[in-house]
Parts: sequence; structure tokens; C-alpha cells
Amino acid sequence: MQDVKQEAMDTADDAGNTTQPAEHVTQDLQNLQSPNGATASEPQKPQSEWDLSLASLRAEPVDPEGWNKLVRLAEDSGDITRIKEAYDGLLAVYPNSVTAQIAYVNHFINPGQYQFAEELFKRFLLVSPHIDLWRVYLSYVRRINSSPQARENVRKAFEFALNHIGHDKEAGDIWVDYIRFIQQGETPTTRDEQTKMDQLRKVYQRAVQIPLDNVEQLWQEYERFENGLNHVLAKKFMAEFSPAHVQARSVLRQLQKHIGAIYPKTSSPSLPIWLPHRPKFDAADRALVGAWKGYLRWEESNPLELEDKDKAVLASRIRGVYRKALVRMRYFSEIWYMAYVWTAASSTQAQALKLLKDGIAANPTSFVLNFAYAEALELEGAGSFPAVHELYTTFLATLRKDLEQREEALINASADLSGSQDTSGIPDASQASLQMPNGFNAHVADEKNPLRKDFNERRREYGVVWIMYMRFARRAEGTKAGRDAFAKARVDKLVPWQVWEAAAHTEYHSGRDANIATRIFQKGQEMFRNEAEFVVRYLSFLLSINDEKNAGALFSEVSKTFPPDQARPIWERWARHQYQYGDLATALAIEKNMAEVYPKDYPIKRFAQRHIYDGSDAIAARDLGFAYARQQTQPQNQNQNQNHSQSQSQSQGHSQNREIGRQETNQSLKRGASPERDNGYKRRDRDEPGYKRGRGASPASRDGRRRYDSPHGSNAAVAGSAAGWNDRDGGPGPNRGNKWGAPPPAPVQNPEDRVQVPNVLSWFVGALPPASSFDGPVFRTDDLMQVFRNAVIPSATGPPRIRSPPPPPRGQSGGGRPPPDYGPYQGPGGGRRGGRY
Repeated sequence: MQDVKQEAMDTADDAGNTTQPAEHVTQDLQNLQSPNGATASEPQKPQSEWDLSLASLRAEPVDPEGWNKLVRLAEDSGDITRIKEAYDGLLAVYPNSVTAQIAYVNHFINPGQYQFAEELFKRFLLVSPHIDLWRVYLSYVRRINSSPQARENVRKAFEFALNHIGHDKEAGDIWVDYIRFIQQGETPTTRDEQTKMDQLRKVYQRAVQIPLDNVEQLWQEYERFENGLNHVLAKKFMAEFSPAHVQARSVLRQLQKHIGAIYPKTSSPSLPIWLPHRPKFDAADRALVGAWKGYLRWEESNPLELEDKDKAVLASRIRGVYRKALVRMRYFSEIWYMAYVWTAASSTQAQALKLLKDGIAANPTSFVLNFAYAEALELEGAGSFPAVHELYTTFLATLRKDLEQREEALINASADLSGSQDTSGIPDASQASLQMPNGFNAHVADEKNPLRKDFNERRREYGVVWIMYMRFARRAEGTKAGRDAFAKARVDKLVPWQVWEAAAHTEYHSGRDANIATRIFQKGQEMFRNEAEFVVRYLSFLLSINDEKNAGALFSEVSKTFPPDQARPIWERWARHQYQYGDLATALAIEKNMAEVYPKDYPIKRFAQRHIYDGSDAIAARDLGFAYARQQTQPQNQNQNQNHSQSQSQSQGHSQNREIGRQETNQSLKRGASPERDNGYKRRDRDEPGYKRGRGASPASRDGRRRYDSPHGSNAAVAGSAAGWNDRDGGPGPNRGNKWGAPPPAPVQNPEDRVQVPNVLSWFVGALPPASSFDGPVFRTDDLMQVFRNAVIPSATGPPRIRSPPPPPRGQSGGGRPPPDYGPYQGPGGGRRGGRY
């Protein structure tokens, strides 16, 4: 066992946050990852539950319930080979899972199997921050070193353990066991007795300065120990170590608060082997991350106020805390990055890089870890550049695989929705994203699909990685390397337009070549001709380099290819440039053209935008009174809101119900949002908070809407919405120019603003057969009502209700159906009580 400890100490500097398996264990893991399939000539046997569990874990390794099931199956079988295979596979996915490590070791702490147990201790101990595993180790050492001659081995094992985890709050029982072990030692001579007392004093003095759970008990024992030897020396030692002990007790109280937050109690029963889960980033996950971050920062702040001479103790304490955090929060990249930053500042760069590498192995799609690792390797010098290229290539491949899976799910969902989606013409999934949907209206409708929205967001994030890759290649290896990286991105059909824009701007700003940048934009326009935002960026670039000729040609080409709602930012960008730098005739011509495209825009709104600079609209603020209205209506609105809330709280009965029903009806009758909002070009409307036009004293609006909105916001020069201007004049049409106090007329619904029935629903309604084609049974309404009237409703008390007399047969003279009985229902037993119920 001494050799075990010595080998572990020799490899302490190279230990990281992953467990390194032995060679035969690696072979077992490879067998776990490759299915044990039979040859083609052999008949396939039905798979056992063990094989099904292995197949499921190969498809999705991060599965806590699946690994617990596999371990249970292995232990129930009693097959030692399966037990090794199950635990090795689990620990390869979840390194440093202490429950699994202890269960694994306990299978081999038996006579005849000590050698394999010692191999497991070599793998687990130095990288494990958990006290429970060290307790098992100490118990094992004391078990195999029970003779008096082997006491020195046990003492060294205690020192070895306490040097690694003695600072932990839960290590108090190990300190007590060590003290009891020293006290039980035999002292045949006076010198041995003195040596024993010195050892006890040193152990006590070390323990009482640590915020252990039983630190007060240890202090009391230490005080009795010193008083039993010498009262004078006892006072000296108590006075010397009392400040550190008081600080430890204070830190313990704070530590207990942090521990309670990072180890929350759950009401649901836990699995036999606790394993971390992938984050959902819900409220519970965010609270847990916040608690861990607060705890880690608190530990880094040196709450024990250790001096510079004890820097090694502080570093060991913080390192152990981070190891615990990485076990519990394995799939939270932010915790890995915090550990990397601290390790890079307090330890060697090699250890910091290994930490990032382990974090990427656990979180291969983490942007922060991959970007941090790429920068760290880049700083290593030219010798590490190939590793950076490999890192970006692997990262892009991982993201692309996930993106293709999401796109396939999006295509399947669209096919299920339409009922007849023909994807035979789509060569692959990467081109489907560029072909779906067809047309601008379909594109706007499809953007509302949550799957499409998620896909577009992840596609933009995928483009960010390509942009970072091109940045690295250019700054590290020159212009040619950056262009080579962009050449790889060009053939990737999932690359968004942002990559093309970034490449063009890089050529212009870094290479000082406007021609190459313009050609990149031109090629990008061929691929992203339906992206209005890309056209705006292209137009802005041409204007920024004073290429007004090509900018005008681009505007003339694309302004008519987009629907008006999507073309508005293009018009606004071109108009803003002409207002700023063009002549008046050109500006007036643009206004005339925009009036034809956007007839609902008011002339004063366009006139005011010609006189805006840096968001300052003096016409709206002073001439139209929005600034004064904003000052006057703020206190008035507060009083009105307060009075309105009081009147609502006093209303009772049916009046309150009618008000609630009216509000719900108004909400249900509101039409959908304008497509401009879904395309990212938000405009102001009546419900959006903004500037208000002052008016005479009048009761507050019932629905709380503001009558007059500002004609512009912080981005009015870009948005250019006419909503606020329409409100001022009472809406478009013959009522323009109404006085401010006059109520606006009822809005006339524009045919373009009506809700469009989806194509799939239109097809479904059209496919329904006409009503005249129904050939099923037809029931007479009077006969059905007669059946209902004659129905006997049983009663808990009283005789049953007397049936009404049956109607006379049809065709008899003086017959016919009796008049319908529309009287109130008398309830069970008839009308004996004289009331309705």
C-alpha cells in the first residue's frame, strides 16, 4: 500500500479533472462503444435487457437513469466482467462521480482482490475532492495494516489524506480519527511520550484553524489537552490560536449558508448513483448557477484571511472547491470557464489548458470553452496553430451535425403541417434551408414557427464560429489563410449572410481593398437575395465608401423586388442618405416615390424626418407639442391610473363581470401583429409607450391606450413608421385634420390588414364535400324534443315525475302534436315544492 501512495503522489502534478483508466479498461470502453453484432451468416438472437441498455447509452451517453439501470443489471448478474464494464463506462461519461467510485471499489476490497482495488485508488484519489472516497481509502489502509509494526503506514496515509482534503468542512471526523489513532499509540519511553504529545499538539493546532463541522468540539478537546499538560503553556497557546479559531467559526457559519444553497434539498427520490444532468436553464438551474458562482467567488476572496506564507493552503482549498463544482455542474460551461480563469492566474498554463480540454469533452458545443481554448492555443505561438485549426474544424462539425438534425426536424414538421410536402427535389438537408419557404409571404409566415426561429438563431450562431475562425486565420497566418477559411465557408450551404458581410468588411478594413469587398457583397446578394437585412448592409457599405453610383443601382434593383413591408428599411436607409448629403430635388423625388409605395404615411412625417439629426426631432417635440404633452400628461396619467384602479376595486357583481368580458372580447378581436415586427423592423403603434399629445381634460380611456404617440423613437430615422402621425390627425381618410379633442372615427380595415387564412386550411376547407352531398339519416327536431320531454330523470327522494301523455297518432282528426312545453324545469319529483329548483 505504501507503493500505491507513493505512485499517486508522483503523479499528483499531472492529475486533472478526468479519471484515466488502465489499458484493459480502455479496451472495455471500446467494446462498450462498439456493438457486439453477430456475423451476417449467424441468425440474429433477441437482444437482452443488457444489450438494449448498452445500445441506448451508445446513442445518448448522458442519461443518468440509463446508467443506473445498467449498473443495477450488472450487479444483479454477479458477473465481474459486466460490473467492470458498467462502472468503467459510467465513469468515462461522469468522471469523479463519488457514489459510483465507492461502489466500484467496494466490489474489490476483499482478500485476493486487493491489487485491483489499489489500481482503482490510484485512478480516483488524487482527482477526487470527495471526503467519502478518502474515508474508504483510510478504512482500507487500516484494514490491511492492522499490526503494530505497520502503524507508520497508517500515519502516513492519514497525513496523505489530510494534506489533500483536510481543509474540507466535512473532514472533521477524519481529524478526530487521526487524533484518536495518535492517542492509542504505545509510548514505552519518556521520549516517545513527549513525541506523542508534540504530534497531538500539532494536529490540534492545524485542525482548530479550519472551518470544520466539529471545530468547536476540537477546540474544547485541545484546551483540555493543553491544560492537562501545563496551565502556563495552555494560556499561551490558547491566546495564540484563539483569533484563527474565532475566524474559522465565523467562516463556518457563512460556509453553511453557501452549502445549503448549492446542495438544495429535492422532494423527489434520487437515483442510487447521483449523476449530473444537462441544464434546462430554467429558474431552478439559474438559481443553482448563481449560488455556485457566489460560493466560488466567496472562496476566492480568502474568507479565512490566510497570509502570504499560507498561499499553498489557500490554493489547495480553492482547487478542491472548484473540483467539487465541476463534478456537480459538469454541463454548465460558465463554471468551467471560472475554473479556467482561476487556474490560469494561480497555477501553470498547462493545467489551465487541460482544464479547458476536459470542459470541451464534457460540453462539445460550448462556445465559451471552445473560443477560450482557441485563444489560449493561439497565444502559445505558431507551433499550436495546427491545433487551433483542428479545434475549429471539430467545433464546426459538431455544430453542423446538430444544425442538420434540427433542420430535418423542421422539414418533417412542415411536411406534417402541409400534409403533402414533396422533398424529393431537395438534394440534401443543407439546401432545404435555402429553398424553404418559397416567396416573401411564406417566409414571413414561416418565421413565426418556433422551430424555424430556433433554427435561424442557431444558424447565425454557427456563422459566428466561422467568423471567429476567419479572424484567427488572418491575424495568425496572414491574409491568404483568412481567405482560405472564407473559401471553406462559401461552400457550406448552412452559412448565414453574416459570414459574407464579415468577410467583406475584413477585406476592406484589413486589406484596404474596396473592390474585393464589393465583389463579396455581390456574390452574397446572389445567395441571399431574399434577405432584406443583408441588402440594407450591402447598401450601407456602398454608401460608406462613397460608391453612390453602385448604391443607387442596387437600390433601384432591390426596392421593387421586396414587398412594401419588407422594403421599408431599404427605402429609409436610402432616403436618410439623400436627406443628409443629397440635394433638395432628389429628396423631394424620393418622398414622392415613397408616398406611392406607402400611401398611409403623412407628408408632415416625411418632412420632419428630413430635418432630424442624431435622433433629435424638433418639429415633433416643439411644433407638434409632444415634448409639452410628455411633461403635462405624466402626472395626469398617474392620477388617472390610480383613480381607475380604485374604481375597479370598488366595482362588484355583474358590472365587474361585464367589464372583464368586454376586455376579453376586445383582446380577442385584435388583429395579428404586422409582418414588419416579425422581420426585426419594429415600428411604433398605438399600444406602444411613447410621447403623447396634450389634450383637454377628459376621462381616461377605458382600454388605457394612448391617443397620441410620438412620430419617432430612438430609431425613428430607421423605422419611419407613420403610426404616431396617423393618431394625431384622427386616422387616414376624409377625417384628416380633425381637432385634437375630436374622437377619431372608427378605423376602416384595409384589405391588406385582414387576417390571411393559411394555405393548408384553405385547402382543407376546399376539400370538404358540399352539404348537399350528405346522405345520412335526418332526424326531426320535434321528435327529438318529445323524447327529451318524456325522459324519466330518477330522483333521490319522492316518486318519479309523471310522464306527459303520448301524442296522438298522426293522421287522426283533431290530432296533431301538442304544443311545445317551454315551461321551466321542475326538477326531480315535479313541482311539489312550488319552486323552480
